[in-house]
Amino acid sequence: MSPRQITVLGECVADAFAEPANAPNELALRVLPGGGPANTAVSLARLGTPVPFLARLSGDVFGRLFRAHLEASGVDLSYAVAASEPSTLAVAELDASGQAAFSFHAQDTADWQWTTGELARVDLSETACVHTGSLALVREPGGAVVEEFLAAAAPRATISIDPNVRPLLVHPDAYRARLAHWCALADILRLSEDDLELLLPGTPPEQACDIWHAAGVRLVVITLGADGVLASLDGARLRVPAVATRVVDTVGAGDSFTAGLLHDLGRRGLLGGRLTDLGLDDVAEACRFATRVAALTCSVAGPNPPWQSELAQLEPAEGA
Repeated sequence: MSPRQITVLGECVADAFAEPANAPNELALRVLPGGGPANTAVSLARLGTPVPFLARLSGDVFGRLFRAHLEASGVDLSYAVAASEPSTLAVAELDASGQAAFSFHAQDTADWQWTTGELARVDLSETACVHTGSLALVREPGGAVVEEFLAAAAPRATISIDPNVRPLLVHPDAYRARLAHWCALADILRLSEDDLELLLPGTPPEQACDIWHAAGVRLVVITLGADGVLASLDGARLRVPAVATRVVDTVGAGDSFTAGLLHDLGRRGLLGGRLTDLGLDDVAEACRFATRVAALTCSVAGPNPPWQSELAQLEPAEGA
């Protein structure tokens, strides 16, 4: 069976949420460790998948928070870089439905400064899959270095990418310019309906899948919020409904969905190459599992994915 280790590369972000303060001219912020790749790494580790996390962790107060959070969740930080730059901060405002809008403080922060030397020392011999995406893949100067790392990893590992478009920091044109190249590198592309609208405005999900298949990626999974999931494997489609839950907020839900998808594929030995043994039934089972993980993440505040033992709170869907 293929190794189950999944290596995740990308940023940690301090997610700050506004809360009532003691005086009308004050604003209180509750800071939680977040960032798309970090959330995915934490979720994978809590589900039981071994996860080395390639991150550049600042020594500031937020960086220490990240490190403690990741280690407490069981994430392997052996290859994490002790960075001299400050951490990235995102301030979130939640609307009535729990959807978050972010403003970012990310100029010259640690997450985007990858060098070839920092990644050259990473041992991927036990890694079945490398997952990355979000801002670390598109912001310079590190984005090009991350792309080179993926190209070097592809002969031995499945490549998974989540674009996680953040238009306040990087214009969607920058993602669009690189997306075909990412599809050529990747075996799995996971994105949200919001990402789809930013990348291919007005394009139906099925048509988008065909565009990305033509660029080279075999499995495309689009999460559609309350409408569930559309998955396309080489053009063969399926839909999986969302799991009903009481939504506190949706922060980190897509990241935990990705973790659930990869964890389920990995535990069944389906990662480690070009997905040659993957069938549509396997994709459906992995998506059903991932929707349960995402639902539990939505049921609590902030990017706080469930531990494996907590999945029993939701009855598994048939076949999951």
